[in-house]
Amino acid sequence: MAAELLDIYAQRAAKAGFAFKHDREQYQLFCDGFPFETTPDQAQAINAVLSDMCQPLAMDRLVCGDVGFGKTEVAMRAAFLAVENHKQVAVLVPTTLLAQQHYDNFRDRFANWPVRIEMLSRFRSAKEQAQILEQAAEGKIDILIGTHKLLQSEVKLRDLGLLIVDEEHRFGVRHKERIKAMRADVDILTLTATPIPRTLNMAMSGMRDLSIIATPPARRLAVKTFVREYDALVVREAILRETLRGGQVYYLFNDVENIQKAADKLAELVPEARIAIGHGQMRERELERVMNDFHHQRFNVLVCTTIIENRDRHSHRQHHHHRTR
Repeated sequence: MAAELLDIYAQRAAKAGFAFKHDREQYQLFCDGFPFETTPDQAQAINAVLSDMCQPLAMDRLVCGDVGFGKTEVAMRAAFLAVENHKQVAVLVPTTLLAQQHYDNFRDRFANWPVRIEMLSRFRSAKEQAQILEQAAEGKIDILIGTHKLLQSEVKLRDLGLLIVDEEHRFGVRHKERIKAMRADVDILTLTATPIPRTLNMAMSGMRDLSIIATPPARRLAVKTFVREYDALVVREAILRETLRGGQVYYLFNDVENIQKAADKLAELVPEARIAIGHGQMRERELERVMNDFHHQRFNVLVCTTIIENRDRHSHRQHHHHRTR
């Protein structure tokens, strides 16, 4: 394993990469479309990524930061630079639901730019997937977002310049091997909130470049964690406090057999709440519908199992309740 890694990074160091050109005027127009204030750590990460991409060596940078700290905007600015240089971008994510959310977010962020964005996942029909593959091979798609399907041999991008990997540790061994093999050829930007020890060690040893986003967005309150015995009145107060301000709640209940009973009990406790259920034994399309409805705030409390991990990212979600085994 060590010899293989050394070989890959030796190839990366010896092989000339693509040096992206930076059109500062166009880039600034894209930055102006960001509706939030960039944090100091976020700005440093963005500058490091753009600097890497403008060098004639393949980038391999890890951006580490908590959920909601702005890693996605770092990726979007890197994607903008790649597309402006007529290169294609692949965004690799671990789950289908997360692919859908990235797809929605990228489309919103690039709405005012002539950028073609598509998604490849099992929620696309066979005909749609075939069309997307054909258009990607012809260079008609600028940003392609998908799950491990992006790593399959039949996926050919005419001129891939940037691979963005979200939570690499969530992929299987075969998928990691494929990603590893790509490292010598294209710029790779990896985003994570929880780096595994090997990845972090590689970054700390200099084999991979590292940027840390530790500063939270402006006006974001620190996360509070309460550990206590179950108290129905406390649960009711917490849910109402969040929903009345327009927020949403995860009620984590890791028992699929009794999750409906838990949801019914919660509905009696907080009749003002709009409640739905999500768990891993649901049909994929039904789970996707529930998560999308939650994403669009059609209900404000989701009683769910740990299926939510890495599947949903949204600023309205604040409270969690975990009923222990």
